[in-house]
Amino acid sequence: METQVKALDPVFAEMSAATDRLLWDEIPELATREKVLLCLTADVCLQTLGLPFEQHVTMAAECGLSGDDLREMLRFVAYDSGYPAALAALARLTDLEREHAMPVPTGQGHQVNAGGTGSPIPEPMRQTVAALDAPFGIYMDLQSRMRADMRLLSVRERAFITMTVDVLFQTLQESFRAHVTRALGAGATPEEVRAVVRFSAQFGMTKAWRAMHMLDALLTELGVARI
Repeated sequence: METQVKALDPVFAEMSAATDRLLWDEIPELATREKVLLCLTADVCLQTLGLPFEQHVTMAAECGLSGDDLREMLRFVAYDSGYPAALAALARLTDLEREHAMPVPTGQGHQVNAGGTGSPIPEPMRQTVAALDAPFGIYMDLQSRMRADMRLLSVRERAFITMTVDVLFQTLQESFRAHVTRALGAGATPEEVRAVVRFSAQFGMTKAWRAMHMLDALLTELGVARI
């Protein structure tokens, strides 16, 4: 991939390599698997499904993420990225797997429970959304319920993914609070949560800058001390 970027523009390749060294070598709070998942999340949200997505899918395979893992990630992120964006990424992923002779996914999934009732979302949040717009509350219940049985990605990974979506879309109020709180509840430290926002700077520095302000205020409000 580095050769392809150099062929496009060697100066851009040098800048990109320096950025990668900083983010991948000097953010030890996040595992390589987590960083790859966050890159793929950005590709879906920003629809950068060409060379960047190909690079990240290749990296995913190298760090042990299976085709089933990646499909769960796309099913999960469709909640916030939108189904059309996730579907476009799914089609591209399938093409890349064929082109690179990657292992065929086993079809491992989860219980969707689309016809059930209720939601794993905390009740106060459900009530607030329902009061805002009852049909929208029903939609949110369905989306959260359909993802409740996912097991291939950890709660921490899913929280980090949704935090990254918030940074990219600048949804830094209710949803950002919920996702940061979920990450902390899954055992992430304040510095690990900060690292997620810091890592997202490669997808838009000013967005990450704004998100860091909001995160700092949120952690202070929650009484979580900085290291």
